Amino acid sequence: MKLLSVTVPCYNSQAYMRNCVDSLLEGGELVEILIVDDGSKDDTAKIADEYAAKYPTIVKAIHQENSGHGGAVNTGIKNATGLYFKVVDSDDWVNAEAYHKILDKLEEITGGPQVLDMMISNFVYEKQGAKRKKVMRYKKYMPEGKIFTWKEMGRMPLGKYILMHSVIYRTGLLRECGLELPKHTFYVDNLFVYQPLPSVRTMYYMDVNFYRYFIGREDQSVHEDVMIRRIDQQIRVNKLMIDAIAGKKNIGKNIRRYMLRYLEIIMAVSSIMLIRSGTEENLEKKNELWKYLKNADIHIYRKLRMGILGRGVNLPGGSGRNISVAIYKLAQKFYGFN
Repeated sequence: MKLLSVTVPCYNSQAYMRNCVDSLLEGGELVEILIVDDGSKDDTAKIADEYAAKYPTIVKAIHQENSGHGGAVNTGIKNATGLYFKVVDSDDWVNAEAYHKILDKLEEITGGPQVLDMMISNFVYEKQGAKRKKVMRYKKYMPEGKIFTWKEMGRMPLGKYILMHSVIYRTGLLRECGLELPKHTFYVDNLFVYQPLPSVRTMYYMDVNFYRYFIGREDQSVHEDVMIRRIDQQIRVNKLMIDAIAGKKNIGKNIRRYMLRYLEIIMAVSSIMLIRSGTEENLEKKNELWKYLKNADIHIYRKLRMGILGRGVNLPGGSGRNISVAIYKLAQKFYGFN
């Protein structure tokens, strides 16, 4: 059994996937790299097979009909043999020094008495053309050098959340909680992190800049114009996140507080994108999204609707537009788009 399984979802990734896979090979025999070719039409499948042939004990190439990012992650979870599981997108990469530190710590914890559900590390926005690289760091909010629980986690401010780039989950936990992402849908990385949270009991934070999140391709899913074109997919993920917490009475207070703040920013992002599209149809979709939340859980609806973000994206007139601009800047910070 491997220590860590890393799934690399690939669709027409021939131009950049080698950089990603090469960075992951630094993990050696402790790691299993699952390259999931999601029905690519370029040389992605050929490149995946080349790596699998060259590194047969480390790399596995999996070919499937196109099912989108979520479908590729599902395939990774199904085929993973590692104790822990991570997703690295094919246009991103990892830092070698941080990688080795994380593997060493996972190996140490695995040999100890406690079960670790989730490891968290920093990630870096590798934004094309940016003079300074922004690091998403959690040092102020999480204990270091120990396994901790939700009770020991500090309250993070708006705009700072545990994202897919930050986490390594215990593989068994993802299977036990029944995680299955929707196919043919973008923005499922939020759902990948969010849905398993009620099952997480133990965490470990490492203050290392592990994941490098590339931003700059015109066709990238977090480019603003692309997000507006795919707004129905964002709404679908948003509603599934609502379903993950609405009406649930068995979620601990600290987990619930964190999940509500996460849902709050996703509701705001969805709303602001619908507003910025400028169409009456999408404004109606915004109203329908808030109505969906109201019908799912009236208590959560009241809390989020009366919060500063909820009020801001639902205010009419000039004051509403001004607050919407501020929320848009927060959304920029969250996703890193231009």
